[in-house]
Amino acid sequence: MNDMFVKRASLLASLCLAAGVAVAQPAPVSARAAGAPASSTQSVDSIVAVVNDAVITRKELNTRIEEAKHQLTLAKRPVPEADMLQRQVLEQMIITQVQLQRAKDDGIVVKDADVEQALQRIAADNRLSVDQYKARLSQAGVPWDAFRKEVREQIILARLRDKEVDSQIQVSETEINTFLAAQRGASATPSETEYRISEILVKVPDGASPDQVNAAQKKANDALDKAKAGGDFAALAKQYSDASDASAGGDMGFRIPERIPDLYLNQVQKLQAGTLVPQVLRSNNGFHVIKLVDTRKQGGDQGMTVPQIHARHILIRVGDGVSEAQAQKKLLDIKAQIEAGKGDFATYARQVSVDGSASQGGDLGWISPGETVPAFERAMSELKDGQISDPVRSEYGYHLIQVLGHRESQVSGDQERNLAMQELRGRKAEQQYRDWLQQLRDSAYVDYRLSTAAQ
Repeated sequence: MNDMFVKRASLLASLCLAAGVAVAQPAPVSARAAGAPASSTQSVDSIVAVVNDAVITRKELNTRIEEAKHQLTLAKRPVPEADMLQRQVLEQMIITQVQLQRAKDDGIVVKDADVEQALQRIAADNRLSVDQYKARLSQAGVPWDAFRKEVREQIILARLRDKEVDSQIQVSETEINTFLAAQRGASATPSETEYRISEILVKVPDGASPDQVNAAQKKANDALDKAKAGGDFAALAKQYSDASDASAGGDMGFRIPERIPDLYLNQVQKLQAGTLVPQVLRSNNGFHVIKLVDTRKQGGDQGMTVPQIHARHILIRVGDGVSEAQAQKKLLDIKAQIEAGKGDFATYARQVSVDGSASQGGDLGWISPGETVPAFERAMSELKDGQISDPVRSEYGYHLIQVLGHRESQVSGDQERNLAMQELRGRKAEQQYRDWLQQLRDSAYVDYRLSTAAQ
């Protein structure tokens, strides 16, 4: 299973906490998406966009809009005005559709077993069994079949990205050496400075009339004026921008100069972090409002450091006569005994735990980020020194975790080079994925029919 998918599912889970019910949704789904009756005022569905050889209907768009409103409300984020939200949601649906079409052309198929494994991981990330998770979804009005379908699509998109982008990323030994030299304070090269840029793009269609060009320029100038007056740039991007990253507030992330268009780079290199390019920029795509959010340069006279946690655990597997409830109860009883001073964690680990660490009293040593499964790492990271967790569900069973200490550790040798390679690969992959996605979107045939679709 692709780790990127697991991380994405965990992120989306955080958007769905309400009324004491924790529900993870890998994309907007609702009872309406599973076939609930449409409004009586809309007897015939209509097409709002044609994407290559597929269509997006008004009913599908309305469903996604309602779910977007719901998730924004749960996240306590402002809901954009109706027209703006409709445009953003439709654009996201178009981008998803072109990716699914590309995945089909690439022959990407997801097996049912892969979906089941993903569901188990999502449930574990929420510290629930699959049955408990299914029940929580039902309470929230999310049909299980619709949820499974959405999970399948997310796996497809993750595999598509891996095939088209991530697997193509190469990091040279020279790049690793340069990165590590910068970490130790060696002389920097221009490419070691990275710029985090946010943009607002007002597109100008091909063959636009002078009136259309003037209208687009006026819109961009209005956005720039509001930004200069202290308006929130992310909110303005959501309101004005036609770029695919508008829903993310126009944030392009950190980029090395080689990955920044010259039009932008020539301007942002003159700026202080947090300031705007003072004028609207013109390109073949349209008009751009640019903000330099931040810069960063690797530095320091030491090697790489990572946060580490010293932990131990007790693992009880589910199955072979041990139910979910029994495993949880046994660990809760052990925790109560330890906290009452009637037992020692290491002793219980030797007696009860089915993990290979049992003979060492459950001691896992010093753990670096990414060395344990997500559910375990998240629970462990929330604990203070000496604190014991409640039972934590992972795909391996239930864990009782105790944290013994925290530290920042300097790494060197092969581990340092491996961490540097992972960091560089991640940066390159994110930048290239954004570029690839924009190219894929630009190459698609899209016919907008919102103006003629039934509202």
